[in-house]
Amino acid sequence: MSKLDELIEEHCPDGVEYVSLADVARISNGKDHKHLADGNIPVYGSGGIMRYANQFIYDQESVLIPRKGSIGNIFYVNTPFWTVDTIFYTKITNRILPKYLYYYLTMVHVEDLNEAGGVPSLTKTVLDKISIALPPLPVQRKIVRILDNFTELTAELTAELTAELTARKKQYEYYRDCLLTFGDEVEWKPLEECILKTSNIRWGENKEESFQYIDLSSVNRDDNKIYETQTINFENAPSRAQQIVVKNDVIFGSTRPMLKRYCLVPEEYDNQICSTGFCVLRANSNIVLPKWVFYNISTSGFYAYVEKNQKGASYPAITDREVKAYKIPVPPLAEQQRIVDILDRFDTLCNDISSGLPAEIEARQKQYEYYRDKLLTFKELS
Repeated sequence: MSKLDELIEEHCPDGVEYVSLADVARISNGKDHKHLADGNIPVYGSGGIMRYANQFIYDQESVLIPRKGSIGNIFYVNTPFWTVDTIFYTKITNRILPKYLYYYLTMVHVEDLNEAGGVPSLTKTVLDKISIALPPLPVQRKIVRILDNFTELTAELTAELTAELTARKKQYEYYRDCLLTFGDEVEWKPLEECILKTSNIRWGENKEESFQYIDLSSVNRDDNKIYETQTINFENAPSRAQQIVVKNDVIFGSTRPMLKRYCLVPEEYDNQICSTGFCVLRANSNIVLPKWVFYNISTSGFYAYVEKNQKGASYPAITDREVKAYKIPVPPLAEQQRIVDILDRFDTLCNDISSGLPAEIEARQKQYEYYRDKLLTFKELS
């Protein structure tokens, strides 16, 4: 029998009392922070710490629960703090340990209590009714110690896996850049000399057609693939839905370009529409392979060029003309294919690792949630 089992057998063998959140904590509203001077007191919003100020709204242990916005975020705080009006703070009675309440509320998934139609939100009335298992304090303390240790271990394992994923990606990027580095032994051409002209859709001539629209947000920055396109037609097409793309076009997000949204258009999006926020690069197959263009615009050299030539501070962009002025090496097509084949294998290996490590991280998190939920589940006292 574990120490926790012994404590349960000693203090609550017949079950535990369930109470409402209102029975053990008083929910209070945050306040505006703009009048506060800078300092070392954390100011919390629903997304976390927003800034540091010179005053606190409360100086006891507390659990913070977002009122609207990122309502899935629950925070435990054991130092003086300030909260803004998008997040509640709690004044907790001595019947329950604040850290125990924090762990319990993460199990409850308060985000599921949202009933708002627009911005997710929670009300004090709804939160007050949450049912809380309330074992005796010695049992609460033991559970908190177990979950603290488990949380720390999970965080360490997640950090290690994340570091491994980052290292693998950097290794791939290094070898990719090496393979695409040439000197004067090959001819260098600006992209505009290696690509074909593209065209825009004439919506007036396509009033009966529907298309898949590739917006900037459709391109995933992690695996350079297209997700979540929108079906559009003459009636509902956004003003930026103009460019026709075909299979094996390379599209590069020239709006906020350092976000590195680029991809090779797959067959399923042949003759579909993309945003004017992309620069469309259609390889002239007599000169370059489509994947040769794709890999060259993924290099650190290309992004150094982009960073130097982008314009605008709050909404930076680079013109299509400047993108197409970028020079790439143009070895014979057979040599391009040889290098592309190597990079494809590297890319597959990296993606396999990249998909495996996030899956492992997710598995660790699910394992943690499983044991947390087991520890916080009790027979109700009859």
